[in-house]
Amino acid sequence: MREIIENSELNMMKTIEVVKKEFGSLRAGRATPSLLDRISVDYYGTPTPINQLATVSVPEARLLVIQPWDKGIIADIERAIMKSDLGITPASDGNVIRLAVPQLTEERRKELVKFIKKKGEEGKVAIRNVRRDTMEQLKAEEKNAGYSEDDLKRYQEEAQKLTDRYVKEVDKVVAEKEKEIMEI
Repeated sequence: MREIIENSELNMMKTIEVVKKEFGSLRAGRATPSLLDRISVDYYGTPTPINQLATVSVPEARLLVIQPWDKGIIADIERAIMKSDLGITPASDGNVIRLAVPQLTEERRKELVKFIKKKGEEGKVAIRNVRRDTMEQLKAEEKNAGYSEDDLKRYQEEAQKLTDRYVKEVDKVVAEKEKEIMEI
C-alpha cells in the first residue's frame, strides 16, 4: 500500500510541473525563451522546436533574439511564429529574428488571468483524479492482500492529505502567476 501512496504523490508532483510549464509559456509582458516552447518549425519535413534550431536570447526585458544556426530556416521560423497564438510579429534582418514583446493591455491581462484560473482548475481536477485512482487501488489491495480496515483508512487519510497539499500548491502557483501578470 505504501508504494501506491508514493506513486500517487509522484503523479501529483508531475501535475504541478505540467501546470508550471503551461504557465511558463504564457506571454506575460516579459520576454522569456519559454514563450517559444510550444512553437514548432517544419524543418526538412519534421516539426522541430525553435530552441533546437537556433539560439534564443533575451538581451532586454521586452526583446527576444532568435539566431538560427542555418540561415536558410529564418523564413520558416518567422512563418511558424506568425501562425502561432503568440501575437507577436517577428522582425528579421537576414541573420537574426527579433521579437519585441509588447506591453499587455488591461483586457489581455484579464483574459490571461481567466486562462490561468482555468488551467489551475484543470490541474486540481487532475490531482483529484489521481486521488480517486489511488483510493480504488487501495481498496483493491485491501481485498487482495488482506489488509485490515484500519490500514485502509490510514492510507486513505494519507492520500487525502497529499491531495489537499497539492491542491494548495496549485492555488499558490496560480496566485503567483496572477500577481505577476497584474503587476506588469
